[in-house]
Amino acid sequence: MLTIQDLYDLDHTLAKDYLSRFTYPWEALAGIKQLIAEIGSHLDPQDYTEVAPQVWVHRTAVVAHTAYLGAPCIIGAGTEVRHCAFIRGAALVGENCVVGNSVELKNVILFDSVQTPHYNYVGDSILGYKSHMGAGSITSNVKSDKTPVVVHGQGEDVATGLKKMGAMLGDYVEVGCNSVLNPGTVIGRNSNIYPLSCVRGVVPANAIWKTGGVVVEKK
Repeated sequence: MLTIQDLYDLDHTLAKDYLSRFTYPWEALAGIKQLIAEIGSHLDPQDYTEVAPQVWVHRTAVVAHTAYLGAPCIIGAGTEVRHCAFIRGAALVGENCVVGNSVELKNVILFDSVQTPHYNYVGDSILGYKSHMGAGSITSNVKSDKTPVVVHGQGEDVATGLKKMGAMLGDYVEVGCNSVLNPGTVIGRNSNIYPLSCVRGVVPANAIWKTGGVVVEKK
């Protein structure tokens, strides 16, 4: 349940060919910056405007004048980037996404139709198709002791070798308001996280993470 194939429908991102090279999604984090530069250089100028060096925005996207778009980044068709959003760079944002008020993105891939609408921090993470971060929910991407992140699965611990890794959200994941996804969190497709949760390790697909870390199967 930890692989790219388990978590994502790759038809919903410009990173499809890139992600298909890897087994685990976190293996793709190191190359996001270079990936965006490569994709951006081949985008159709009739569809995308390079509004600043290595910052490409689709002509149908709506970007608030108060938002900051750091290079390199791509903002897809129909996406809305709202007031005071802070895209620090290395952000590949798909089609019909929402990057909301005071949201910060750094070194991320957002598949199509992802919503990060209110006060979210998403760093060193990959968010699958139609996943949603509730207001105030964040990805924590560095351990307090600064040691490399290990993904703790159900009977399967995987050393990532990364000091910075946030969360891998599968397609259709719902994260409740004011939740913290600790470094190395992986959430399977169609799963839900209760509000005010502190999530660690791996949440299976089609599951609900309840208060106190109780995990139950969706019915």
